[in-house]
Amino acid sequence: MPGTLLTPKRLAIGAVCVVALVVCCGLAYWQWERFSEAGGTFQNLGYVFQWPLFGLFPAFMVWRMRRLAAQRATAPDEEPVPVAAAPVVTVEPVKTPAHDDEDDELAAYNRYLRELNARDQR
Repeated sequence: MPGTLLTPKRLAIGAVCVVALVVCCGLAYWQWERFSEAGGTFQNLGYVFQWPLFGLFPAFMVWRMRRLAAQRATAPDEEPVPVAAAPVVTVEPVKTPAHDDEDDELAAYNRYLRELNARDQR
């Protein structure tokens, strides 16, 4: 942790969080007024509860980022475990002729797929 508690960066982040909360609470009040009117709907009431949560979100994110940074700072330095490379598996293309009972169109399509596979293998 830095030696000084109040820095310009921290003050700016705090100010943005407070402004976001004030603006969103104002929007919640506006939605409450719309709900209270004759044409108000329950959608407006939903927004009354939703806007304050939106206003609290920046403060939550600041808290969460600081908590994760503190966890990274106190975590012991561990060497990453090397991951063994997976063995390379090659598959030979199937070279079976079309059966007599196979459709000619299906056999042509299968030949086309084999050609595409051979191109991808190159």
